Amino acid sequence: MGKLIVFEGTDGSGKSTQFSLLTERLRSMGKEFRTMVFPQYSEPSSSLIRMYLGGEFGTQPSDVNAYAASTFYAVDRFASYRKVWKQYYEEGGIMLSDRYTTSNAVHQASKVSEAERAAFFRWLYDFEYQKMELPRPDLVIYLDVPTELTGQLMRKREEQTNTGADIHEQHLDYLRLCRQTGLEAAEHYGWTIVHCAEEGKMRSIEDIHKEIFALVMAVLEEE
Repeated sequence: MGKLIVFEGTDGSGKSTQFSLLTERLRSMGKEFRTMVFPQYSEPSSSLIRMYLGGEFGTQPSDVNAYAASTFYAVDRFASYRKVWKQYYEEGGIMLSDRYTTSNAVHQASKVSEAERAAFFRWLYDFEYQKMELPRPDLVIYLDVPTELTGQLMRKREEQTNTGADIHEQHLDYLRLCRQTGLEAAEHYGWTIVHCAEEGKMRSIEDIHKEIFALVMAVLEEE
C-alpha cells in the first residue's frame, strides 16, 4: 500500500493555504504524489452534500442527524476512491487529502451528546474504514485555531471574496463546538495537532508550514 496523509482543521485555519504550500514544495523536490479535496463539489457523488449545505434539508446543521449527514460525505469519498485513486494507492502511491473521514469526526460528532461522542467516533471509523473499506490515513494533521480568531478570519475572507457563509459557518457557537469536538477526535484517534495561534495571534504561514513539512517528511521517509 501507499501513504495517505490528511489535512483537517477548524474553519479559517489556513488549511487550504498550507495544503498548497506543501504540494508545491514536494513537487519542487521531485516527489511523486496525487492530491484530492473533499467534498468533490463538481462530482455527482456530492449532490446530497450540496443539498445539505444549501439548507434544503433544514436551515440548521442539527436538522440532519450526525449519522445521516455522515453518510452523504462517506459516499462521496467512496466514489472517489473506487473511480480515481484506488489502484494508484494500492500500488504504493502517495495521496495527500484536504479533508477526509476526519471531517465527519469534527463536524458531525458535534451533533451528538458528549456522552455519545466516543461511540460515534467508533461507529464512524468502523463505517468508513471497515464497512466501506476506505483506506486509513498514515498521518492526520489537525490545524487548530481558537474560535474567536476563526470568526475574525472568516469575516475577512467573506469581505475579500464577496461570498456568504454556508449554514455551518453562520453559527459561531456551532464552530466553537466543532473545535471542541475536533480536539476530542484528535485525542481519540491520535491525530497530530498543529497549533496555528500563539498568545491570541496567528503564527506566520511560513512557521506553520515548516512544522507541517517536518511531520509529513517523517511519514514519507518511513520504510
